[in-house]
Amino acid sequence: MIGARRIGLTGGIGSGKSTVARMLSAHGARVIDTDAIARALTQPGGAALQDIADRFGAEMIGTDGALDRARMRDLVFAQPQAKRQLEAILHPLIGEETQRQAQAAGPAQPVVFDVPLLVENGARWRRQVDRVLVVDCSEATQEARVLARSGWPQAQVAQVIRQQASRSARRAAADAVILNDTLTLAELEAEVDALWALGFFGVPATARL
Repeated sequence: MIGARRIGLTGGIGSGKSTVARMLSAHGARVIDTDAIARALTQPGGAALQDIADRFGAEMIGTDGALDRARMRDLVFAQPQAKRQLEAILHPLIGEETQRQAQAAGPAQPVVFDVPLLVENGARWRRQVDRVLVVDCSEATQEARVLARSGWPQAQVAQVIRQQASRSARRAAADAVILNDTLTLAELEAEVDALWALGFFGVPATARL
């Protein structure tokens, strides 16, 4: 029997990565959402807030006591140094929490790290996972999906896509790719089921945990 694996799951904004993560969770994988961890760290009382306020100013904390994500997004897009400073605060805290959650997995349970910027931070993440699964789609599909759900202006969506790793870079880092341009939900689920059955996640082919 193959032991359960640690899988890095990634994909560009609007690719459908989060939907794949939910499907893997339904199979029984332990899914660790690094975006959710980052949000928790920047919610009222979050462990990163004081360091963020000290570094960037109290105006980065909204009236609700959480990080003003729109203001911070504008800053890091405009100033690469600010992005690096924010990452220096968040990444160690995210790393600690991901390891804490991973240690809670069962002995035969695959651990899936849902990491939007896995390729951008590849040296750090590649050491922690056995395989990388990329959910891929065209930039036009990404843009259409994000515009439909976010209410962001088109220029902002395009900027986010440009600042993420290219499709070719993500695919080059992948051990498996799901192309999710035109798939229905049922077809996407069938792709995930097939990878599970083939043992990509290191569990017996017939197992649904």
